[in-house]
Amino acid sequence: MASVPATTSEETAAEVTDEPVPLTEPVDGVPAVTDTPAALERAVAALAAGTGPVAVDAERASGFRYGQRAYLVQLRRAGAGTVLLDPVALPELDDLAAVLSGCEWVLHAADQDLPCLADLGLRPPRLFDTELASRLLGRAKVGLASVVAENLGFALAKEHSAADWSTRPLPESWLRYAALDVELLVELRDVLTRDLEAAGKLEWALEEFENVRTAPPAPPRPDPWRRTAGLQAVKDPRGLAVARSLWEAREELAQRLDRAPGRVLSANAIVAAALAKPTSITALGRLKEFSGKRVRRDYWFEAVARAMALPDAELPPRRAPQQPGNLPTPRSWPEKNPPAAERLDKVRATVRAHADELALPQENLLAPALQRRLAWEVGHRPTLGDVADRLTALGARPWQVDQLAGRLAKALA
Repeated sequence: MASVPATTSEETAAEVTDEPVPLTEPVDGVPAVTDTPAALERAVAALAAGTGPVAVDAERASGFRYGQRAYLVQLRRAGAGTVLLDPVALPELDDLAAVLSGCEWVLHAADQDLPCLADLGLRPPRLFDTELASRLLGRAKVGLASVVAENLGFALAKEHSAADWSTRPLPESWLRYAALDVELLVELRDVLTRDLEAAGKLEWALEEFENVRTAPPAPPRPDPWRRTAGLQAVKDPRGLAVARSLWEAREELAQRLDRAPGRVLSANAIVAAALAKPTSITALGRLKEFSGKRVRRDYWFEAVARAMALPDAELPPRRAPQQPGNLPTPRSWPEKNPPAAERLDKVRATVRAHADELALPQENLLAPALQRRLAWEVGHRPTLGDVADRLTALGARPWQVDQLAGRLAKALA
């Protein structure tokens, strides 16, 4: 089985071949799961004695359990080795948080894992995101396996990425996979730092990492039930009321059972009931989505009946009402605000062209939502100062303002 050679990151990167070498075993072997207070104390001491950045990853049970809690946390630091931590067995992590508060954290796609880590009281003081660094470098593939293969020459297996990590005990093969996910993150950080510096993009990356690190939690979505797959087939308000009632009943039951909502009731079942609008439990049971032996037909029909009994005035509108502060869809701008539509075309073209020059995705140069806001709000023939001020107020980072304000002001003049 292949293991990580004892080389520096530059030497490892220099030896990358056309065919990545399969990485099948952690260099120190698969560590035992840290799931007792005594084991946690030893892990904290080892991490405290280690040096340099700490690689961090978390495994959830999306698609199996309700919510996005972490069921395994992986940590690796030079001199400390790899720690596989069971946060379910160890809810008290203050000592670990104190040690990690003095380290730079290295994650891949940090925005996916930081929320569940924050729920455990673990928050990075500094951050390096290997996925975001790869995006800024214009890499075509930015998944962890692709980035490791391209930069370090090793092939990571991803066969357990969608596993139910709430399983206990965790199988040995899963633990091996989890350990390998942090095996090379620090080495990868070193290679990407060198490349970012050579491309003149290191300061940009540091600003982006800090933006991810300090980003507030996403606000709740209005009318989240409207995102049910296939709901566009339901055209009438009464059917939409049935869908909303079933969605809300599903959420309540899924949370109570700690089960992913889709495993409690499928989106197809919600849409089928919304279209049929059954008036009895028997009629509900005739729908194939509700015909199974273990289907809670009484529970689901109560939700349907509540929706069917609503007065017309309480039915949801066919289209979601526009939230205060939300912009109209861009396709309606030529009719609702022709000058803004014209500005949006110019903003998009300018951002796209400059992103191509910088060899990075246009959405990383300026997020599409910010492009729309700028076009809608900046006004007629804005000055350089107007554009820079508006970009800053909208949350663009200093490097983005520096790269774009002059070009956008010229395009909009």
